[in-house]
Amino acid sequence: MKTFEDIVHYRRSVRHYQNVEIDAEKVKHCIELATLSPNSSNMQLWEFYHITEPEILKKLAVACLSQEAATTAKQMVVFVTRQDLHRKRAKKMAELETQNVLKNTPPEKQEKRIKRWQMYYGKVMPFLYSKFLGILGIFRKILVNVIGVFRPITYQVSENDARVVVHKTCALAAQTFMLAMSNEGYDTCPMEGFDSRRVKKILNLPFGAEVNMIVSCGIRDEKGVWGDRMRVDFEEVYKRL
Repeated sequence: MKTFEDIVHYRRSVRHYQNVEIDAEKVKHCIELATLSPNSSNMQLWEFYHITEPEILKKLAVACLSQEAATTAKQMVVFVTRQDLHRKRAKKMAELETQNVLKNTPPEKQEKRIKRWQMYYGKVMPFLYSKFLGILGIFRKILVNVIGVFRPITYQVSENDARVVVHKTCALAAQTFMLAMSNEGYDTCPMEGFDSRRVKKILNLPFGAEVNMIVSCGIRDEKGVWGDRMRVDFEEVYKRL
């Protein structure tokens, strides 16, 4: 049985795959595991497009600049951010947390905690994720800078900041997926070199969706890993305080 360390060491960015099919159900299960990834405020502003159809794979390979990691892939998973779904997801989370309070909180404290969650998901989340030509982000920045004079507060509240948060969250899911694939003995390559407009058109994504990354999948060919793994010296990046 593989240890977690084995899984991490096995995972490499593979740029050429064998002409061997992989089990789509196993890949789907790895995507299911990816949904358990940590994400900001549990908003889960993501979608995962599991590509198995040969014709769509060919189109995506072209959109991925015809790099070998794409042209030899047996399947692909497109990780997509959906900031435009923030109201829908916030409503779902408010309902979930209300049920959690009712199940796990003493009756005398329930009303206060429910109001707190309704405020958070009913007011705060829509306020943070709403967009309008950058204007709402400027207003939020002014507001937090005033409040920050009196107490600690998060300053990253511009519209671009919110976008970054959503993409970070989606990337966490992509990493979980790649480690899960490693556990199955499958290989992956996270690709950021792609034509996002073409990808959105191929997948028929709505205007508010953004492509975070495309992960190609397969079984590594012997030439698929480009040499030994290299990392900057650990002492250069490790800071203990």
